[in-house]
Amino acid sequence: MKRKLILAAGLVATLSACGGGGGGLLNRGRPDEFAVSRQAPLVVPPDFALVPPAPGTPAAATVDASRAAQEAMFGGPSARSAGESATLNAAGRGNAAAGIRSSAGDPGTEVVDKGATTRAIVAAPEGDGQDARAAIPPQQ
Repeated sequence: MKRKLILAAGLVATLSACGGGGGGLLNRGRPDEFAVSRQAPLVVPPDFALVPPAPGTPAAATVDASRAAQEAMFGGPSARSAGESATLNAAGRGNAAAGIRSSAGDPGTEVVDKGATTRAIVAAPEGDGQDARAAIPPQQ
């Protein structure tokens, strides 16, 4: 009797894993025919014939793709407006050293001390901002 009870409990436990979705194969999900959309058919271009490049034109490998893309999107370099030129001249465009960007990090470069707050911001560890806190100083 005890043996039959153990066998029945094992059989029930084994078959209980087959039920799963209330009906088994009869209630499984089907695709929604209204959620399916058709794609546009492929179209062959009207002139499918490729022509060789004309003599004297640069080879495709020598053309800088990023520069060509930028020129296609934004056009070539344009002349500066009078206001922009005046602002640059007032800022000392003509007095700037040619290699200033390479010497900006030089230890001999003179810098202005911006204070402890700026040093703390620059020296702050990089993070995702999860531990960031803001404090509003009391007004006097």
